[in-house]
Parts: sequence; C-alpha cells; structure tokens
Amino acid sequence: MSRAVLKRMAEVSLESGGCVKFDLKAWDESLHRALCGASNRITLRNFEYLSGWIGRRPDPPLVVASTLLVPGYAEADEVGRIARFIAGLDADIPWALLAFYPAFEMHDLPTTSRRQAAECLEAARAAGLRRVRLGNTHLLA
Repeated sequence: MSRAVLKRMAEVSLESGGCVKFDLKAWDESLHRALCGASNRITLRNFEYLSGWIGRRPDPPLVVASTLLVPGYAEADEVGRIARFIAGLDADIPWALLAFYPAFEMHDLPTTSRRQAAECLEAARAAGLRRVRLGNTHLLA
C-alpha cells in the first residue's frame, strides 16, 4: 500500500483506539514470492515506517503483526529472521505466530506441528521479542 494510505490508516487507528496489523509471511523475498506471488519489500518498509509511530500511543498497541507457520516455509530459521527485524524496531511489538491448517491452494501441506510451533516461539524469544505468542493452538498437530 502507498505511504499516504498507510499514514491515514495510522491516524484513524490512533483516533479510534484501533491497530494496524501486518501479516509478515516471510523475511526472505524469494520465499515470500513463493507463498504470495509478490515481493515483501513494501510490506517490510511500511512496517518499519509505522513502528516509528508506536510512541504516539503504546497502549493499546498501534502496530501488531502475525506470521502463519506454514510447514516447510515459515520454519524456525525464517521466523528468527523476522523476529530480529521486529526486535530491531521495537521488542514490545505484539507478534502472533499462528498455526497453519491446510486449505485452499495449500491443502497438500501438513498442519503445523507442536515441535515447529515451539521452535518458532523459541526463535522469536531468542531474538529478544517480549510480546510474542502462539495462536490457533487448537490446530497444532
């Protein structure tokens, strides 16, 4: 999205008490293209830009993120790269690591395992993030 639209979204969120949620699918651009068919560079730049607004209203958090733990794609090493990026901006940005369930175009992949989820959570914490959690835990295999 354009910077002007992002800025307006942030202003509305600040006024309304809402948040801007980023879906950070991958750090590696090639991996992101495999998952989404597009580059992640604008998303990462927008996330970095908006993280500079956090001090305007830290609670409730203005910026939050999530990553779907797709087996074979969003494994602990990739999650660690995303986590280091987030922690370098603000270690208190809330981040949800979400269990994956096979559906639609990705129905041939397995569900996120408990092992993968634990390894990803550990990688995020090892990067220094303080507000990371596992979501969709009922889907874990």
